[in-house]
Amino acid sequence: MTTYKNEQEFLKQYDSSLYEKLSMTADILIVSVSSKDVTNYRKNEEKRMSILLVKRKDYPYKGKWCLPGGFLDPKKETLEECARRVLKQETNLSDIYLEQLYTFDGINRDPRLRVVSTSFVALVDKNKLKEKVENASWFDIIKMEEKNHIVSFQLDNQEETIEFQVRKELREKTSDRYQFYTKENKSLAFDHDLVILSGLERIRNKLQYTDIVFNMMPEYFTLGELQQVYEVILNKKLLDPAFRRMIADKVQKTERKKTGEGHRPSYLFRYKHE
Repeated sequence: MTTYKNEQEFLKQYDSSLYEKLSMTADILIVSVSSKDVTNYRKNEEKRMSILLVKRKDYPYKGKWCLPGGFLDPKKETLEECARRVLKQETNLSDIYLEQLYTFDGINRDPRLRVVSTSFVALVDKNKLKEKVENASWFDIIKMEEKNHIVSFQLDNQEETIEFQVRKELREKTSDRYQFYTKENKSLAFDHDLVILSGLERIRNKLQYTDIVFNMMPEYFTLGELQQVYEVILNKKLLDPAFRRMIADKVQKTERKKTGEGHRPSYLFRYKHE
């Protein structure tokens, strides 16, 4: 066994070629909630959750959709810095909510080489997006339905529909942790179907005990609009009194009213900062 006088001597003789190389990427699930146009002015606009996807121009997975992402520059940036760089390139936004999600390290997740991906969730108000990159498109989540531990997705951008299914297996009963596996996926590259479900479940869970929803809201909004955003993320209808109690300490009423409505204008609220 070789002994060294100090760390400098060890590093000088250290042979890094003894170890396998791998690459790292940062992939970002960019989520927003938008309004679907309605023809009846008496009805509130229908809210839909949307995610940003990019169509790949090169192999592997040429022509398939994927989440925005990029390779880490190991000498110049951290994983979060890599994610923020990608986010800036894809949306031209920088000061928005970004949270690390999970690390995806499937051995064969990338056919080129061993690539480990750290995924992030970004929440945005689509009204702030002035431009996005070529080949990028917002997809509305038309269906996210779970039955017998199979989650079925249907995404639509008015020109193309993407469908896939993910299987859930309980990994740890005491903490209600699940492992996700691809059941059917013909349109998404890599393992991004698993990233999408993981991210949406994280958002849904955090909605219960944090204020992250306001990262997807404009500065001023009606309580009805806010309630619809909660409902579309939670994928269930909320009773008005219960919802009002839930957000009572989170919002403050302003003197502004929503214009352009055929009925009595609603007061606008804003997020109550501490």
